[in-house]
Amino acid sequence: MLPKAVSEYLEANRDAHLAKLKEFIAFPSIANSRPEQCARCAEWLAGHMESLGLSARVEAGGGPPNVIAEARVDDAAPTLLIYGHYDVQPPEPLDEWRTEPFDAVVTDRCLWGRGASDDKGQLFAHLAAIEAWQRAGGGLPVNVKLLVEGAEEIGSPHMEAFLSAHADELSADAAIISDGEFFADGVPAITYALRGLAYVEVTFRGPAADIHSGLHGGAVTNPIDSLARLVGALHDADGRVALEGYYDDVLALSDDERRRWRELPFDAAAYGRSLGLDALGGGEAGFTPLERRWGRPTLDCNGIVGGYTGEGSKTIIPASASVKVSMRLVPDQDPEKVVAAFRRFVAAHTPRGIASEVKVNAEARPVLLAAESAAMDAGRAALTEAFAAAPAMIRCGASVPITELIQRLLGLDAVLMGFGLPDDNLHSPNERFRLGQLFGGMTACAAFLNRLREGLTRGGKSG
Repeated sequence: MLPKAVSEYLEANRDAHLAKLKEFIAFPSIANSRPEQCARCAEWLAGHMESLGLSARVEAGGGPPNVIAEARVDDAAPTLLIYGHYDVQPPEPLDEWRTEPFDAVVTDRCLWGRGASDDKGQLFAHLAAIEAWQRAGGGLPVNVKLLVEGAEEIGSPHMEAFLSAHADELSADAAIISDGEFFADGVPAITYALRGLAYVEVTFRGPAADIHSGLHGGAVTNPIDSLARLVGALHDADGRVALEGYYDDVLALSDDERRRWRELPFDAAAYGRSLGLDALGGGEAGFTPLERRWGRPTLDCNGIVGGYTGEGSKTIIPASASVKVSMRLVPDQDPEKVVAAFRRFVAAHTPRGIASEVKVNAEARPVLLAAESAAMDAGRAALTEAFAAAPAMIRCGASVPITELIQRLLGLDAVLMGFGLPDDNLHSPNERFRLGQLFGGMTACAAFLNRLREGLTRGGKSG
């Protein structure tokens, strides 16, 4: 159990922690448009870590800088690597916010602001836990290292090279990432699998310029018509992706997984209503919505453009048309193999008179983590202690590229232990973090350090 002095410190300093977190949120640290604010935020974060007794520095990361910090208590003690990110999504559309996005406020028992939940608030829970142990618990129970990224929201384009270059410095016995959410209010969760990603953009080019559809229609292949046929052919009538070999490497869901997911408190109709839908649809036949979201690969068109889209009429055959496509991949699919199959599919569906191009915007491997380890046990115990409920073991349909990099480059299966809720409005206006989740997360992070010491001292490296 968490020492009483540590838990009492966290409770007594809630207002101070909220004030400091508001300072953190005040930086509009948007990786793709505000590099100067990212640099300022990184410097603030390093300074705050130093005030907690850590050695910290800002490191160039190929884009926005990263922050590395460490507190070493005993060479014989286990070492934990904590990962988080300080960059945030752009706040637009601004007119839909109930508050100023970077002027965090507390109302309705929530902290509102961009980054409140994703990921500044969740990262700050770890910092508060470190502070409590340092100032009230007689020092940290384990050695701690922190890696805080500045470009997670734009796909971590430089993180593989950065982590490779700092692999020795960031080596540890266990790793934890708090950049996620409970399964539902009152149902904490640990995520043991993530989908990967292959994100491509297809462009069909026809005539050298937009041309008159009356004068030339019937003699020229239309890029929009051709692209629409391509998009329509990407799935069959049962919702399966039509790329050759797309399902060859898919790791099938176990009967136990499917049983456990059926037992979760999930209301498919309510889920649909929360998205503004009258009914759920799409995806493969024969699988439940949770199975399709967590354990099956998908292909979705994210945006399509071509020709004239202004008011009124303009009778043209466009010079080009483009579609952006994301493919979410599951263990054991390979993004490079999937992209190669996609290229072949596009080539086979490119008609005469059209030149096609496939641009790869992002790739991330799927991740499957060991559900049984000393670190996972510590996570389960810490969440149960902090929230008085045993966590569900779940998958997630999204991609968190750093998880796979930590697994592959550092040899660690990170514990994905988040504290947000599904209605936190991540990446949307009015992002929030419920205070109960924030303060409970601080307790869980502090308890995790204690439980990890016990587990790793007995069992060794968790990876």
